[in-house]
Amino acid sequence: MRTVTVVGASLSGLYAARELRAQGFDGRLVIVGDEPHRPYDRPPLSKDFLTGRADEDQLALTDAEETGELDAEWLLGTRARGLDARGRTVLLDGGRTVSTDGVVIATGARARRLPGDDLAGVHTLRTLDDARALRTELTRGSRQVVVIGGGFIGAETASSCAALGHTVTVVEAAPLPLVPQLGAEMAAVCAALHRRGGVDLITGTGVAGLRGTVAVTAVELSDGRTLPADIVIVGIGATPNTGWLAGSTLALHDGVLCDDGCVTSLPQVVAVGDVARVGGARAEHWTSATEQPRVAVANLLAGHTTRTVRSLPYFWSDQYGARIQFAGRRQDGDTVRITEGELTDGTPPEDGFLALYERNGRTTAVLSMDRPRPFMRARRELTRGESEARQEPAAL
Repeated sequence: MRTVTVVGASLSGLYAARELRAQGFDGRLVIVGDEPHRPYDRPPLSKDFLTGRADEDQLALTDAEETGELDAEWLLGTRARGLDARGRTVLLDGGRTVSTDGVVIATGARARRLPGDDLAGVHTLRTLDDARALRTELTRGSRQVVVIGGGFIGAETASSCAALGHTVTVVEAAPLPLVPQLGAEMAAVCAALHRRGGVDLITGTGVAGLRGTVAVTAVELSDGRTLPADIVIVGIGATPNTGWLAGSTLALHDGVLCDDGCVTSLPQVVAVGDVARVGGARAEHWTSATEQPRVAVANLLAGHTTRTVRSLPYFWSDQYGARIQFAGRRQDGDTVRITEGELTDGTPPEDGFLALYERNGRTTAVLSMDRPRPFMRARRELTRGESEARQEPAAL
């Protein structure tokens, strides 16, 4: 390959560029990004950046020295508009094109929106520009904040708003937040953090609409209640950025469909990060975005799938002064056993806890709150157990 184009100046896009150079690619490297910013770290946007404990320069993932070492052409503030059927030309804004031998798709995902969310005071939190706008509003005195969605972004943002002294309510349509990730029992424990942080949590009801003419004034719930609001933060998930690939031959279904090695239906095109559905699953987590590029680039340079992604799913979340860490593959029906700490009426203790998910005598996942060292030990054991299970001969 003489030219490789990375579409998406994201965390996964940057890691792919690094891997290309590390794995010996010395040709032309083009990095296309629709934002004007060089790659930055997104997790702090809902936490330290929002509360003012971190500035923009602390979010940067590259410096001048690394930029020089990558020897890449950066096309920032430039949106990709299409990929030709053979995957050899990337179409850009304004009719420009990049002829290429290989493509890494790293276009990530965009925040889902609600009808009427064009009112002033309504925010999503996905990009640096989103975080800038929200941080500015949060500095204008005490406000009534309604967070729609109790997932990780919603919970972290609610925590930050509460820390800044605002009155915060979280609205979650499901009976509990985070049930798909943690299961009902542990989701209830984590939901208690909202109460501990002085935040109201309303569950089991959706949002019927937003009130306001120019600026938002209230949130109407599907059960008839109305919540006054100066600021509304919509955290109802994300949609993979695949619209620009319409008309290409790539298979698209809630992301770019890839095999277990991040390779698409075109061997010269791979996908990584939030936009990639690898082996049937799409993972919107920092670890996936940083681990997938090594495998994807190896397969891209080889011209076919030689390696597969085998990392254990892992994510973390910082909420109300507590760090939640989870690793593994939980399934419905797994039992949960608390091995460290004590839960009182489902309330997490101040010093945290460690829980193991188990099925048929095997540990399938591990969850901790403020127990980082025991968690890391359990995570290592879980990884070792998965590796041994893969090596066991299949039953006759």
